[in-house]
Amino acid sequence: MGVCAQCASENPEQAKFCLECGAPLASEARPRRDVRKTVTILFSDVVSSTETAERIDPETVRRVMDGYFDEAKAVIERHGGTVEKFIGDAVMAVFGVPVVHEDDALRAVRAAAELRERLATLNEHFHSERGLVIEIRTGVNTGEVVAGDTAAGQRFATGDAVNVAARLERACRPGEIMLGAATYRLVRDAVRVERSEPLALKGKAASVEAHRLLEVLPGVAGTSRRLDSPLVGRDHELNLLRDAFRRSARERTCHLFTVLGSAGIGKSRLAEEFVQEVGADATVLRGRCLAYGEGITFWPIVEAVTEAAGLMAQDSAEVARGKIASLLDGDDAALVAERLAELLGIGEPEETTEESFWAIRKLFEELAREKQLVVVFDDIHWAEPTFLDLVEHVADWSREAPILLVCLTRPELLDSRPGWAGGKLNATSMLLEPLTDGECGDLIEHLLGSVQFPEEARGRITEAAEGNPLFVEEMLAMLVDDGLLRRENGSWSAADDLATVSVPPTIQALVGARLDRLPTGERSVIERASVEGKLFHREAVSELSPVDARPELGSRLMALVRKELIRPGKATLTGQDAFRFRHQLFRDSAYESLPKELRADLHERFAEWLEASVADSPLDLQEIVGHHLERAFRYREELGALDDSARSTAARASELLVAAGRKADARQDVSAAVGLLTRGVVLLPEDAPERVRVLAELGEALIEAGDLAQAECVIAEAAERASALGDARMEALALLPRVRLQTCTNPQADVAEIKRELEEAIRHLGKAGDDRGLAQAWLRVVHTVESWSEAEPAVERALVHARRAGARREEVQALSFLPSLAVATGTRTVKDGIERCQELLAACEGRLGLEASALAALGILTALSGRIEEGRRLHSRAREIFLELGQRVRYASSATAAARIAVLADDLPAAEAALRESLDILKKMGDKAVLTGIAWRLADVLYEQDRHKEALDLTHLSEQAATAGNYDAQLGWRAVRAKVLARADDPHQAEVLAREAVAIAKGSVDLRTVTIALIALADVLRSLGRPEEMRLCVHEAIEIHDGRETSPPRGSCAGCSRSGRARHLRVPHADRLRAEVAFAPEAQGSARGGSTRAETSRCSTGGSGLALRVSAYTVAGG
Repeated sequence: MGVCAQCASENPEQAKFCLECGAPLASEARPRRDVRKTVTILFSDVVSSTETAERIDPETVRRVMDGYFDEAKAVIERHGGTVEKFIGDAVMAVFGVPVVHEDDALRAVRAAAELRERLATLNEHFHSERGLVIEIRTGVNTGEVVAGDTAAGQRFATGDAVNVAARLERACRPGEIMLGAATYRLVRDAVRVERSEPLALKGKAASVEAHRLLEVLPGVAGTSRRLDSPLVGRDHELNLLRDAFRRSARERTCHLFTVLGSAGIGKSRLAEEFVQEVGADATVLRGRCLAYGEGITFWPIVEAVTEAAGLMAQDSAEVARGKIASLLDGDDAALVAERLAELLGIGEPEETTEESFWAIRKLFEELAREKQLVVVFDDIHWAEPTFLDLVEHVADWSREAPILLVCLTRPELLDSRPGWAGGKLNATSMLLEPLTDGECGDLIEHLLGSVQFPEEARGRITEAAEGNPLFVEEMLAMLVDDGLLRRENGSWSAADDLATVSVPPTIQALVGARLDRLPTGERSVIERASVEGKLFHREAVSELSPVDARPELGSRLMALVRKELIRPGKATLTGQDAFRFRHQLFRDSAYESLPKELRADLHERFAEWLEASVADSPLDLQEIVGHHLERAFRYREELGALDDSARSTAARASELLVAAGRKADARQDVSAAVGLLTRGVVLLPEDAPERVRVLAELGEALIEAGDLAQAECVIAEAAERASALGDARMEALALLPRVRLQTCTNPQADVAEIKRELEEAIRHLGKAGDDRGLAQAWLRVVHTVESWSEAEPAVERALVHARRAGARREEVQALSFLPSLAVATGTRTVKDGIERCQELLAACEGRLGLEASALAALGILTALSGRIEEGRRLHSRAREIFLELGQRVRYASSATAAARIAVLADDLPAAEAALRESLDILKKMGDKAVLTGIAWRLADVLYEQDRHKEALDLTHLSEQAATAGNYDAQLGWRAVRAKVLARADDPHQAEVLAREAVAIAKGSVDLRTVTIALIALADVLRSLGRPEEMRLCVHEAIEIHDGRETSPPRGSCAGCSRSGRARHLRVPHADRLRAEVAFAPEAQGSARGGSTRAETSRCSTGGSGLALRVSAYTVAGG
């Protein structure tokens, strides 16, 4: 018998056309083609038939069983099922083979219930005619199976779903019907059940949920639909979008508009209607988050920029940059263009995530200044967290630009991002609700045109759709395709009673049923198209298709367009035609029907085709190619087909994913880097030497991400693998992230031992000529030194090796230390530090993060040189950049220097405001490392304003947040609390704390901190009435201050020259130190310098003894 590929009907061998539908029958033998599909299995067995056969004549038993089997087959087939086989006394039937129906689960349950009812009638006959009765028990289960090729007459289904159905049957008592969990979910509104205890089934590791069927409710759909639809009936929603558009234009602000709705509810259709309406008045850009694109963080931006600039895959890097630059204007145009080009894979990535955010926002602002901008981001429930951060960054920080961001998402977004758009005054969120019956009728009219349509058919479709517009559209398309709805003489007519048409329980089931009814050739095309994704290229489908099918590809694509399954799309590859699935559900259903063996082959072939197609393109598609190779390997792994070819595929996938991960790391996109490096490393063999390096890099990325527990596991594995290899270079590489982890988590670590290990690692890496490893090692050295003067040579050496290796990530890390060195190191005067910062600014090459660091350092140094207002301006600009880049931690920590500059200007309220803002930010973030230093510095500023209670509370906050190894915080909170307690009549405890602070400071090898502790101790000793000891403390502080042949410590005044003379300062710190001596009765005239009394008069600034009590913060804080 021949089987029709169109309707699956069986035909005589000599038939040339299907006797059922008239379609031509294939005349050539075809290779076997298995398919994966979700079906419902019915497994029913006769109870105790063996005992019955022992007591009754075999012929009688045979007649009874034949009668039962005949009735079972008739019942099953009446409900659309297929009897796969009779196994002894058992019947196995499949609902969904050869063709899937949207209500297969409900059909199977109804068939099981009817068979139970029919058996009662049969038993009356069997008893009267044969003197016996039989009982059955039935299991029904839904799941994925592999089924044979319908066109070749192969129907046998295999899979775990079959086994579970059999096990459910065996768990029943006679006369019972047991439903599996998946089946029950599909029919729950059409049945009455009794929940069973979880069943321990043979072959299942976990217990299985099941329900005992009591009754099937006639005429009730399996599930109550709460699905929705688009355009028709969306006047209110469109008005909200229009209002947001007009408000954005009127106020020249950015507005974030989020449309939420379940799959098929019409989010994309609503957005399309809106952009068509405003297209003449606005620039419209679109971008989508790929369903399969793990780690493709900025792909929606790539699409939007490509559309805005008119980029083509064949454009050279120079042409692409030129097109992007043409969109921009202003001082930052070249820099923004370069950053955007790097996002598109043009050139080496150098920017951080914050710089990427800044560049994207600047592009949107520039476009919006010319013409109002509407950006539609589709499927953001698939977006990476970094991309969601970007959208909120644009919404929060865009200025003087009318931008409307329209984000389309399923409600699942709120599960992972419950605070999405929360608290924003410029944000609107809207949930699409179901259409009314009247609106569904209007939609039908809109889809079919202004022609007559049977009222009965309209009512049936409206009832079945239950407000979901996609369901309405697909039901109509399927009825037309099946010939059940025909257009004749300007009107539509139903070819049959539409009440008998199966109603899908979910939209996914409808799509699966529709695709399963496509002719074999069209089905093959749409399946191969699904491998690339929602957007696919004709040439890719051709490459993946059998050679003899390629001539028919064009006509089959056009047929799929006519059936509204696909639509023409905008190609991303030059000179090629592209199509887009009309809905992601179509793509998913087509893809999931492919057997895994075929999926693996198609993914690998597509990766090879894509790599060859973009070989000369500036676009970087490593991540996408790596993804497809990864999928190819994973499917072969699942099938147990791990031969040399599969392992070679894994190695290539790993290479590409790791490369993409390193690029993400270089631009400081930590979440993308972690994901890509993790995927890349697991594809490497356990004994691969490269695995150690990738594990080490992954460990570093995890530390950056704050996942220290996982970092510890990964770093331990790197060390274990390196040891097993017995390779000193690999062991050195594995050591580096471990050192960093120790410095982050274990302040009590043996620093001497760590230094020794690093020296040994540097020796091995140098011997191996591993410049990248050497750059990493010298950066780790920076974390082990006790002073900035020791750090500078390590940073310089790291920079040399990074540049020699072309290691951009390590180069950026090294460069980021240089501005801090210009301020903190004791090897330069203020003048030298300013010159160094100016050199760094000139060398930033548009890297905004480095520019901000250099400006911040230059600002404080300029203020220390006496040009306080200029320093304030420079530092304020640095903080603005930190905000623009979204670098909240750096912005918060920069409050330290902002407050120092304010104190130099005798503006304690401004210093307090900067520190308090920082404290609030850090509390909300849950940060403690930076918070502890901010807290004690704010306490010191409050102490200077005689607000001792507030100051004391903040010292407790600093103490609680400080780790044991944070000597800055440990001496800081002690110093400030000692001064507070000295004025609170607890001088003895104050002295204990002050002397502890001095001991900690002297053990830190950082002379800047010693003055903090000494002045605090001096303050306490004055309170105790011990002026001579107080004088000695102040004198020691002066010696430290004046004895340095360099610039003053951080926070001190640049006017204190190398000779110790304080000049050109409004409130010179050296004078303040001498003032302490001058105002001590026994100390008058004994302080060196001879000009103390005169200088003291210049220090008297009023307030709460500001000139007499040297603030630890203003002397050396920060």
